Amino acid sequence: MTADASVAPAPVAPAAVGRTRDTVRLRPGWITIAGKELADHLLSVRLYVLLVVLGIAALIPLYFVGEDVRNAASSASGYPAIFLYLFAFAPQGVNFGPLSFTVMAFIAIAAPLLGVAFGFDAVNGERHQGTLPRLLSQPIHRDDVINGKFAGGLLAITIALVVVVLVITGFAMLRLGIVPKPDEVMRLILWLAVTVLYVALWLAFGMLLSVVIRRAATSALVGFGVWLFVAMPFILLLFGIMSVCLFYFANFSIENAVWQAARAIRTGQLQQSQGAYAGAVTNADRKTAFKKALCDRAPTFLDCQSKAVVIVQSNANFSGISEPSCAANGTMINDAAAAFDAGAGSSVVLVTVCYAWESGGKLPFFKMGNLSDGSLLMQASVAFRSEPFN
Repeated sequence: MTADASVAPAPVAPAAVGRTRDTVRLRPGWITIAGKELADHLLSVRLYVLLVVLGIAALIPLYFVGEDVRNAASSASGYPAIFLYLFAFAPQGVNFGPLSFTVMAFIAIAAPLLGVAFGFDAVNGERHQGTLPRLLSQPIHRDDVINGKFAGGLLAITIALVVVVLVITGFAMLRLGIVPKPDEVMRLILWLAVTVLYVALWLAFGMLLSVVIRRAATSALVGFGVWLFVAMPFILLLFGIMSVCLFYFANFSIENAVWQAARAIRTGQLQQSQGAYAGAVTNADRKTAFKKALCDRAPTFLDCQSKAVVIVQSNANFSGISEPSCAANGTMINDAAAAFDAGAGSSVVLVTVCYAWESGGKLPFFKMGNLSDGSLLMQASVAFRSEPFN
């Protein structure tokens, strides 16, 4: 008797536990918030009003310093970073109190206002409009809301700063005919990056106020008040440091100009009325020609022709020459009364140039003026034995 053997079903591979789901990688929440904030800022009137304010703050000193930079571009090819004069140097004859009348100075004052203006109502503004509960109900972390608003506001401010810098660069290239060099572009980018970091500090402070203070008007008053009483002394100190650096640059430039111009005396070209000094016959003509050669090599932000005093002494020996005095009783000596004796061949010559730098007495926190009118006396000298050209 044959038993029916039940045929066991073939083993079936076990089904995978759970269905494989096609996962979609979502962007971080703060990026979404940042994009929305940036779009809102680009379409808001606030950005364009602040952009106009920042542009005016930059273009006012640029208008005054533009002609000086144009003259510098045509006669100061040997001086580096002529393009950066547009940002860092103040025009002659413009007095703006203790503040430096430069593009960098005005942007340093106005840039923190951008940070506070974009951050003081970032959170309490949403609360006032009733959109904060709806925003926090989305599947994002609360810190993503803060970080996204910060990133969007900072990106909008960066765009405004870049636009201002590009406008100034275009003005320099089209109006003044100055093309920035690669090293100048890198230095300008570095300054822009530091400015953005400085603005980010104030933007973060403004957003902190918008979180802890319920009313936007109150947070705005607190933010602008802190800027007025805390940031302004810091900015003045920063201007002082920049002015001291400018002083050392000006002093070095005068020393370099004196060394280059004195070569005409050392070789006898000035005494023998040769080359560029062919028309200098009398001693007065030689003095005028030498001062012109000196000022042509000096930076244009220094009023060399009217304020520099040139003293030239000569003797057979070094012991016969003593250092001249550039000032008497706190007053600069008169250039017309200054001695000018270039000497003959193989003479020992001492060339001294005195300059009264008016800005030296106006530096915030650094009152370095040593003359009666508050100016800072700068003096450059070079001593040598001239060649036996006779």
